[in-house]
Amino acid sequence: MSERHPIIAITGSSGAGTSSVTRTFEAIFRRENVKAAVIEGDSFHRYDRKEMRVRQAEAERAGNKHFSHFGAENNLFAELEALFRSYAESGGGRRRKYLHDPGEAAPYRQEPGTFTPWEDLPADTDMLFYEGLHGAVCTSEVDVARWPDLLIGVVPVINLEWIQKLYRDKNVRGYSTEAVTDTILRRMPDYVNYIVPQFGRTHVNFQRVPVVDTSNPFIARDIPSADESICVIRFANPKGIDFPYLLGMIHNSWMSRANTIVVPGGKMELAMQLIFTPFIWRMLERRRRALGAL
Repeated sequence: MSERHPIIAITGSSGAGTSSVTRTFEAIFRRENVKAAVIEGDSFHRYDRKEMRVRQAEAERAGNKHFSHFGAENNLFAELEALFRSYAESGGGRRRKYLHDPGEAAPYRQEPGTFTPWEDLPADTDMLFYEGLHGAVCTSEVDVARWPDLLIGVVPVINLEWIQKLYRDKNVRGYSTEAVTDTILRRMPDYVNYIVPQFGRTHVNFQRVPVVDTSNPFIARDIPSADESICVIRFANPKGIDFPYLLGMIHNSWMSRANTIVVPGGKMELAMQLIFTPFIWRMLERRRRALGAL
């Protein structure tokens, strides 16, 4: 953690909805005039799309049916921790981008599924913002979770997470149900060992829970809407959280535990705005005082 160079990390599985949380933070950054260095978690995968396919085929031939993007062997965990450490200590570091589709790849004149060259972070940023799979990952070799000042988990109930992934991969990426199901099964050991433990290290977790039947996510035709969901928000340390204010501002919300507030699904973005704007104010004020003391 660093007062001069704070870090915010959003962590969640593929299809969990971390991109929606990122859009909320982008809106806060624009409104509060915050200059953030943005880090895409996919840019810390070890292999580009073509090489990953080759490695996966090799792993399957060798009997490894659980080779996935979630595990340590296919990600640059040490490099990610080094970036967080460097930014916390000096406000600097290096990043690259992963180009998901032709639209992202065109400005770089590269193929989709490739990485851009490593480059230095912009100078004089107010904070670092990470969104990806491993913002709170810990192994015997690395501890990424120790560096962020604010760690946020996005973790829908598992059936909803699968529905969101199935919908995206089938309708946006053109995959079959069978192909997406195979990916879910292949990732399961790494999901249990690397993704799930992170949510015990986060400062705040957002868990969307559908209130419609999702008992068979593999035949769902659409994603349950926000109005068909509730959002469970859990604080690891509720000290300083103004729950009466939140309950007053968010209609039909309630407390389910002393550190947990439940809000209607359609109010999740409002809840994020109300919760995280004061966090960012405090980070910026601590940064201003720390820099003024130099």
